[in-house]
Amino acid sequence: MLLVRMNFLQLLCRKPERLEMVFQLRHCKKQFPYMCLATSTSLYSKKKKVNGYEQVDQEKYKSLVFSVTSYKASAQTPETILEEDSLLYGQPLKHAPPNEAETKTPKNWIPLINPNKRTVLLDSDSNLPVKIALQKTKIPSVTHILQQTIPPQQAFYLERWKQKMIQELGKDGFAEYTKNLFLQGELFHAALESMFLPEESATKEQGEDAAISGYLSSVQHVLKDISEVRVLESAVQHETLQYLGLVDCVAKYRGQLCVIDWKTSEKLKPSLKNTFDNPLQVAAYVGAINHDANYDFQVSCGLIVVAYKNGCPAHPHFMGPDLCSQYWNKWLLRLEEYMDRN
Repeated sequence: MLLVRMNFLQLLCRKPERLEMVFQLRHCKKQFPYMCLATSTSLYSKKKKVNGYEQVDQEKYKSLVFSVTSYKASAQTPETILEEDSLLYGQPLKHAPPNEAETKTPKNWIPLINPNKRTVLLDSDSNLPVKIALQKTKIPSVTHILQQTIPPQQAFYLERWKQKMIQELGKDGFAEYTKNLFLQGELFHAALESMFLPEESATKEQGEDAAISGYLSSVQHVLKDISEVRVLESAVQHETLQYLGLVDCVAKYRGQLCVIDWKTSEKLKPSLKNTFDNPLQVAAYVGAINHDANYDFQVSCGLIVVAYKNGCPAHPHFMGPDLCSQYWNKWLLRLEEYMDRN
């Protein structure tokens, strides 16, 4: 019997098909009943756990489940994003190479400061500001030249703003809106002029002050830094380059003589680049004053003051001599472009 057990253990480690032979021993006359051995364990039936998701109304949330499991990635693609941006913000502007106009030199270069002009030191306390009326001539104005040579990108944004306002206000409403803006600008300039001219009555247009009270409050902190007003609402003409304009003011700002341009705005313009072509306009006026015989002084600086309708503190953008010279060269290029077209 011991031999039978030893043979059984040896065969367990060998091929399973020979396992049956263990029970058919030569020393035994009868066959032993045997069992099939398996490496897997027996599975006992247990009570199934209840799955909470099986109780959910599958039909009710069928569409939601399908939308989640039908695709793995987002439905948005670069093409659809560009289409949405085009609808919301218009066609995207491709990055353009640096403008050659910024690096090229004007053909007919004239210095900003007139080397042949003699300046006279005046006692500002005993002299009223110069005020020359603008005459109608065939000489183009600074404003007209800038409008005719506006860069394409700037023209795009301007037209886009116009169309947006027309959609909101209608054509008649937009016309009324621009008319009111122009009127408020005139009243604002007139009010500033009355402040700088003591002999004019400060209460002359008190009934109209409500429309511009916000603008006047906005510039109060800037007015404290302005002194020795030399020019108010006066025409200037560049005698060599043959263009003209109407200067708002020439006065000292924090001790430096400047051409001052008053602007009104409903939106904040905290940096000089937000004023678009206004720096070119100021530089053009600086050059015109320096080459106009009606003015016995020269200017090398500029100041753009943006006043806000809601009374927020105005943004004064000072342009020193170097910055004025840079914008002067850009103005000369725009002037050349206008002359070539006409």
